[in-house]
Amino acid sequence: MNKRKIAVVITARPSYSRVKTVLSAIKNHPDLELQLIIAASALLDRYGSAVNYIEKDGFQVDAKVFNVLEGENLTAAAKTTGIGILELSTVFDNLKPDVVVTVADRFETMATAISASYMNIPLAHIQGGEVTGNIDEKVRHSITKLADYHFVASESAKERVIKLGENPDYVFNTGCPSIDIASEVAKIGNLNFNPYQKYGGVGAEPDLSNGYLVVMQHPVTTEYQDSRKHIEETLLAINQLNIPTLWFWPNVDAGADGTSTGIRSFREKNDLQNVHFFKNMEGDDFLVLLNNAHALIGNSSVGIRECAFLGVPVVNIGSRQNKRDRGNNVIDVDYKKEEITNAIERIMNSGKADPSSVYGGGNAGETIADLLAKLPLQFHKTIMY
Repeated sequence: MNKRKIAVVITARPSYSRVKTVLSAIKNHPDLELQLIIAASALLDRYGSAVNYIEKDGFQVDAKVFNVLEGENLTAAAKTTGIGILELSTVFDNLKPDVVVTVADRFETMATAISASYMNIPLAHIQGGEVTGNIDEKVRHSITKLADYHFVASESAKERVIKLGENPDYVFNTGCPSIDIASEVAKIGNLNFNPYQKYGGVGAEPDLSNGYLVVMQHPVTTEYQDSRKHIEETLLAINQLNIPTLWFWPNVDAGADGTSTGIRSFREKNDLQNVHFFKNMEGDDFLVLLNNAHALIGNSSVGIRECAFLGVPVVNIGSRQNKRDRGNNVIDVDYKKEEITNAIERIMNSGKADPSSVYGGGNAGETIADLLAKLPLQFHKTIMY
């Protein structure tokens, strides 16, 4: 019997950590053949060259799609999606996969879904059915309607996908594949590498032996005009508290220029002896770093997902993660220095949170691979309700 060809499209730095264990499970499955496609910002050095980590982990890349249009505004995002449709259609025509897998909700993933759908290739969607406070929610639900198979990360997400009219027989709560990695990281304990030596970065190198904060704050696409003002509030809070801090650059979203400019301008005007900046980090190392931090500050979904499982406290700023399922590790605040500093001080006095399995228990990768091997191939559906 011929192996079923599964094309997985990785378009951004966070997407790889979300599906790394799925890639491994597909690669090792006796009935599956992995076709790995790397596209968009996952190929770009300014966003951490995620492709380098992917290849270092032993995955063969079958195709690379350079489709990011410079500008980091709404028009550039729309045009990047359009270029992605053109380029991915050619890749799919060459590779002829049996199933295409797309991840989550970034604007580039829409190109994957549209290309596969119009080419009558069955589409599997990981992490559908969730709600958030920005354009990603519209993209996520749109991909749900284009997808044939749904591998969701929580029970409420499963219920939501079914309410959208999807066949319950093809909606599976597999948990989030990123929790697979978090479950292994939870066993490691102390920080087992020197982040300055291993990843370089820029800025001061504060002593981490007594603890540190991690900051990852992205622009919100529906509020992109205010991205510089938003990041400045966080910078003011971190500067005032003077706690050792490891700061990661934002995703390639509309407003990223404002976020980046705000950081650079603040660094020029202030002597940030407590902050070091990184572009990217291997997923396993990043989670080890988080697991040993006092808290994660910003608006990344890693605070809602992996940090919930690990019990890492999170100060979640603004609307980007609105309404998303969460554990009790999250304190929600507005883009205000006082609220951010007060929340961090609360965390410093209270320590770790209780772990939560709201996004699964650590076996999503193998579960998804097994489903991809046995589900009947289909690319046409009708609304059931």
